[in-house]
Order: sequence, then C-alpha cells, then structure tokens
Amino acid sequence: MTDRPYVIDQMISAKSIAARIEELARAISTEFAGTDKLVVVGLLRGSFVFIADLVRELDLPVEVDFLEASSYGDGMESSREVRILKDLRGKIEGRDVLVVEDIVDTGHTLSHVTRFLETRKPARLRTIALLDKPARREVDFKATWTGFAIPDEFVVGYGIDFAQRNRNLPYIGKVRFAAPA
Repeated sequence: MTDRPYVIDQMISAKSIAARIEELARAISTEFAGTDKLVVVGLLRGSFVFIADLVRELDLPVEVDFLEASSYGDGMESSREVRILKDLRGKIEGRDVLVVEDIVDTGHTLSHVTRFLETRKPARLRTIALLDKPARREVDFKATWTGFAIPDEFVVGYGIDFAQRNRNLPYIGKVRFAAPA
C-alpha cells in the first residue's frame, strides 16, 4: 500500500500544536493540582512526540510509562480488534493517571485501554488525545481533553505514521494519494 505515491498537505502547524499543548498542560496541571505524582501513560507508538512535549509543559511531578495497543497494523483502517502488545512497567493502583493518545478515530482503542486500566483501580484516570475524528466514532467514548477535532482524513506527522513513515514531521498533515496513472 505504501508503494502508491502520495503527498502530504499541512493541516495543523507545529506552532499551533505547541500553543495548544501549553493550553492543555495548564488545564491538566489544574485538574491534578496537589497530586504527589501523575503517572502519564503514553500509548505507543503514535503518542511519543506528543507525550514528550506535554510532560515538559506540565507543572506537576510526573512519572512516564508506556502501553502499546494496536488496532491498525500497517493499514489505514482500524481492525476494531484491540490488542495490548506492551503492558505498563509500574503499578497504578491508587495513583493519578493520564492516558495520552495521538488520535481518537473509532474510539475502540482508547475505550478498551481505559477499561483495561480501570481494573487496576487508579485514584483518578483521565485521557487526552491530540486529535479527534468525531465523524468516525463507533463507540461512545470522548477523551477528557482533546487538542484538535479534525475531519475524516488520514493524517501523519508529529509522531503519527503511515506504515512507519512520516512520524518525524513537525506538523500534522493530510495524506493525499496521487491519481492512478
């Protein structure tokens, strides 16, 4: 599928992303004020750039952990079957937890991960997604905080990939495939 030529049109600039992360960090810092340590759980792999920028803006003591869940593989469509590929290293029982996701599409992944983590009895569990595609939602799930609502477009950049490509772009871009010859 990646052999098909495509171009990337910028949708959200690096400057807009940085400004929004500052706003989100203020809201999160207010929500979790007084916590002894916030466990920030990044969903690999797409959230790694977002989580790095977000935790640097938080005015809180933080611990970072990662969980890897997959419902895409190398395709452009969710399989709707969520698999946990890598579990947390630390314990979250009785702790404040923020789950960081790159994009909420159908909602299956973040919904599944939230239910999975709730069984471990965190004190508070909140979610944040950089991007939200409400038009694609198939389950009743809404992240606590969202960076940007976007239309139903396939996007890359800022950690989000297309078959492991384009994660290094500093902005969010829409993938547009070239017309067949």
